[in-house]
Amino acid sequence: MYFDRKNLTDDELIALYKQLLLPRLIEEKMLVLLRQGKISKWFSGIGQEAIAVGCTAALQADEWIMPLHRNLGVFTTRNMPLQKLFKQWQGSKDGYSKGRERSFHFGSSEHFICGMISHLGPQLALADGVALAYKLKHEKKVSLAFTGEGGTSEGDFHEALNVAAVWDLPVIFIIENNGYGLSTPTHEQYRCANLVDRAKGYGMEGVQIDGNNILTVYDTIKGIREYCIREQKPYLVECMTFRMRGHEEASGTKYVPQELFEYWGQKDPVNNYELFLQQQHILSDSSVSHIHQEIKQTIDEELKSAFESAVIIADTLTELSDVYAPKKTFIAAQGEAKERHEKDAPGTQEKRFIDAISEGLYQSMEQHENLVLMGQDIAEYGGAFKITEGFVKTFGKERVRNTPICESAIIGAGLGLALEKCKSVVEMQFADFVSVGFNQIVNNLAKMHYRWGQQADIVIRMPAGAGVGAGPFHSQSNEAWFMHVPGLKIVYPATPADAKGLLIAAINDPNPVLFFEHKALYRSISGTVPIEYYETEIGKARIVKKGNDLTIITYGSGVHWAEAYAGNNSALSVYILDLRTLLPLDFDAIRESVAATGKVLILHEDTLTGGIGGEISAWISEHCFEMLDAPVVRCASLDTPVPFNIELEKNFLAKARLSDAVKKLMKY
Repeated sequence: MYFDRKNLTDDELIALYKQLLLPRLIEEKMLVLLRQGKISKWFSGIGQEAIAVGCTAALQADEWIMPLHRNLGVFTTRNMPLQKLFKQWQGSKDGYSKGRERSFHFGSSEHFICGMISHLGPQLALADGVALAYKLKHEKKVSLAFTGEGGTSEGDFHEALNVAAVWDLPVIFIIENNGYGLSTPTHEQYRCANLVDRAKGYGMEGVQIDGNNILTVYDTIKGIREYCIREQKPYLVECMTFRMRGHEEASGTKYVPQELFEYWGQKDPVNNYELFLQQQHILSDSSVSHIHQEIKQTIDEELKSAFESAVIIADTLTELSDVYAPKKTFIAAQGEAKERHEKDAPGTQEKRFIDAISEGLYQSMEQHENLVLMGQDIAEYGGAFKITEGFVKTFGKERVRNTPICESAIIGAGLGLALEKCKSVVEMQFADFVSVGFNQIVNNLAKMHYRWGQQADIVIRMPAGAGVGAGPFHSQSNEAWFMHVPGLKIVYPATPADAKGLLIAAINDPNPVLFFEHKALYRSISGTVPIEYYETEIGKARIVKKGNDLTIITYGSGVHWAEAYAGNNSALSVYILDLRTLLPLDFDAIRESVAATGKVLILHEDTLTGGIGGEISAWISEHCFEMLDAPVVRCASLDTPVPFNIELEKNFLAKARLSDAVKKLMKY
């Protein structure tokens, strides 16, 4: 193996050696502890250390890295305290994830390392978002993301590289091509000659290098970093290497031909670099031995302290409280000391539902200079529903960004922006299309704060619902898909005033918020809306109307159906509760509404089976049983896809069965 030291001093060469050796010696110790049952899982990077160490050493300490399972060298080169790393791997409360994550699935904002998820591809888009933040702030920085050759088969790889190229983002994408995705060899993963050849297809530069040569990796990444900053463009690097152990220790290596181990064993990154330093008389045998002993002693000392960590005592309140990031008091750009809520906002104006949403977005853009809007056709065209029409003229295309059709990458980019303390609102052209970004939402956004304390400050706007004859792929009410996911907040306003106030509150909230907007309400519903900037509190239901005979608990379009029914049946005294927020639910308001009448009907546009009506009904039965004078009745849409024909659609919707449902309840 040829090493080109270029202009590196002896001290710099030795520093790289120590950084390269440290993860190797830690791993050797971890494998012993694994056999002793003192840690439960280990993903070995033995043989691949030069990539993680070289890439990290070539970056500035405050540039974000998105690592994978085998990138221990990223953590050690960023000088993360070994004692805390050991505690992390033991599942200690004093680790980086409070015992909630395993092995390398954790991050540290202090060290600018993002916690990975097991799905491999999604973290690439986070690097896009971080790089976009650098670009918007005019900072001369890059982000760097790792993936394996197997990960390049995922759609997220394509989406992330495409967005980075289209938006000219300073991102370095690293492919660690170690020959196998668990047991699947490369020839079963792709047919191109080299993965780096894909770079041209995305309109970016790329290079293939020897990933086992620490000086090659370090020098290449340093040069690429300068290129990305100077040219404001991404770069793809394929690092050729080999995994000397199993995907994880339990999987073994029986599927790998022995000759591969012999070939790559001769290319060991640590042994070869050590030999080079000795041949160049930069290190002697005794100095090598001393460095080994010094590092091993440090490891043993840090391990001893780590093993003294207290045993975790589970505390339910702590676990629940850490699901969401705490909301701090918002301080407006003009220096206002507190939030302005709807009741405090002077002056109102009659507005359509759609215009209230647009105004809430516009005023939020004025309040937050770090807020970015992203979505398909939202710039000059103004979006499919024209909600952002004219925004480009005021805020520019940097902050009002048309996106390629790649929902997963754009949601991931929003999360990357959050890492750099920027806010984002992502528009799904239709709520139905969020399915192709589902993984980012339920596995990345929702779990981020609970896993390693990082807030995911992003709002996803979801134009949803039927009633406009749009058919099965543009009419779904899919809020229930996300109700089962801790860490998300789900908002579904029914009035223009709530649409504006809740959207502003969602943007100010540090947690991921899915903001559902019913398309049929856009231009059909009007109401008085405060002119100024204000919030409507998330998590609080609204009493639309008080009554004594029966309670209708609903949200979205159901609110208007309930109001219309009550207006046409004045002999009944109907209590109507508009939930407004679906996650978290306002259980106090639900209990109060049940107590008011003793008869409850839950109304929603979503289909019956698996809809949130089932969850609310179960809660009422469990917690309010003594208050009930009849079983809880659910009224929902048919358990079919949403039909296109208007007559079929009318029959599909819950509104068609509301009268019968009320009669059933009142006869009990």
